[in-house]
Amino acid sequence: MGIGGTEQVIRQLVTGLPKTGFINTIACIDGSIGAIGDQVRGQGVDVFSLRRKPGFDVELIKQIRNQIRERSIDIIHCHQYTPWVYGLLAAVGLKTKVVFTEHGRFHPDRYRYKAMLVNPLLALMTDKIIAISGATKTALSRYEFIPEKCIEVIYNGIKGFELDLSAVQALRKNLGILESELVLGTVARLDPVKNQSLMLDAFAVVLEQLPNSKLLMVGDGPDRNLLEEKAKDLGIDKNVIFTGFKPEPVNYLAVMDIFLLSSHTEGTSMTLLEAMSLGVPAIATNVGGNPEIVIHGDTGLLTEPDNIGSFAKAIRQMAGDRSLMDRFSKESKRVFHKAFSQDRMIDSYSRIYRDTKGSTGL
Repeated sequence: MGIGGTEQVIRQLVTGLPKTGFINTIACIDGSIGAIGDQVRGQGVDVFSLRRKPGFDVELIKQIRNQIRERSIDIIHCHQYTPWVYGLLAAVGLKTKVVFTEHGRFHPDRYRYKAMLVNPLLALMTDKIIAISGATKTALSRYEFIPEKCIEVIYNGIKGFELDLSAVQALRKNLGILESELVLGTVARLDPVKNQSLMLDAFAVVLEQLPNSKLLMVGDGPDRNLLEEKAKDLGIDKNVIFTGFKPEPVNYLAVMDIFLLSSHTEGTSMTLLEAMSLGVPAIATNVGGNPEIVIHGDTGLLTEPDNIGSFAKAIRQMAGDRSLMDRFSKESKRVFHKAFSQDRMIDSYSRIYRDTKGSTGL
């Protein structure tokens, strides 16, 4: 339960489900609770950790099984593949139902022969399998050999933000951004899979025609030093602002005129949804679940993956047409409230839990 999109979804579920119908416990199996785990614990949610040993940890299965019994767990909801394997095996022979959500895929995706043998059996033993996008569903079928008919898509959702415009203006001033400057930005872990290196290359191209621009990079991660050095090497470091990790990035998003997402792969990007909720038009690579969120030409622009020219062209197109940006902004808000709200996500999972449990409790 550290900082990440999956953890944000879990937090919204356990804090947003009806209190009269559900009692939640979070089990972290990698030995620590993490920042978001601490937050939800502070909100009264039961959070504990177990430590998974290297290799296949049979003892962890026993520990989870004991917790299921001691806490009278009706449904164990496994987020991501490894927790699915351990949670499912721990529940074998018990009345506890099993729900599995796949939140995204590695890049590049690949076939695994063990998956071909094991996953169809695990799927048969699982009460409900959920993917967070149509692209993730397809990947589960293609690479994990889970029948598509067994998989339901539930898009991630978030709670819309309420802005303090004076705080946004103060932040813009503190960042040294002039009112006349165009602000491009991203909120993401600075990680190879997010491909922010391409974003810097494209921004360097854009600056030649739009010198009155800034790139705001909110986040931290293993690529931060490399990206800072690359900005210097490209000669654009005076126009790039690295803020580090911000636990509540709403005001930073509100400073941006255009949101950028250059990933190699995505499930349902939470920060992309956050930008949409604020009406910040987005440019994203056409990978994973991105085209299910950004409707090309209606709510934003999609670009060829790992293509500097395509990404730079999209930035110039949007930045050069204020009426286009305004149209994308209005349509982004409309689509967000229709398909990606927190309430819609929670309602969908509530239905899954009730249907899975059946008439014997929920």
